[in-house]
Amino acid sequence: MDLLIPEFGTIFWTLLVFSITLYILARFAWKPMLNALKQRDNSIAQALQAAETAKREVRQLQTESEKIMASARAERDKLLQETREFKESLLNEAREQAKKEGRKLIEDARDAIKNERTAALQDIKKQVSELSVAISEKILLHELSDPDKQKELIEKSLVDVKFN
Repeated sequence: MDLLIPEFGTIFWTLLVFSITLYILARFAWKPMLNALKQRDNSIAQALQAAETAKREVRQLQTESEKIMASARAERDKLLQETREFKESLLNEAREQAKKEGRKLIEDARDAIKNERTAALQDIKKQVSELSVAISEKILLHELSDPDKQKELIEKSLVDVKFN
């Protein structure tokens, strides 16, 4: 039973060694260990705070990025709309110009046809009159070859002149 009950000397020396160890640890080891733990806690806290700050910054950057993307999309849509409107206006102007030029060409063609028709009619009239004169000349030469017919024509012409 001596093993279970310690003697006074063992207790004394155990307490003395324990106290000295405790004093040495308290004087030289605990402060550096506590300082190291505090530094570690501080560095962990700073790392967490930095991570939290980084998260906030990332969220803020994402928000700003989304805003920039939205404004870029809006700008793109606006430019596309302006381009469509410009294209439509150019097409409408081109159509109107083509219609005007087509009408002008048709009018010019009609005028040219009218002028050609008039010229052709005048040419036909001229040819008919020349042909009529030629035919009349031949008829008169044939008819006036006889002196009796000449007298009859002169008298008839005089009668026509008096009545007119």
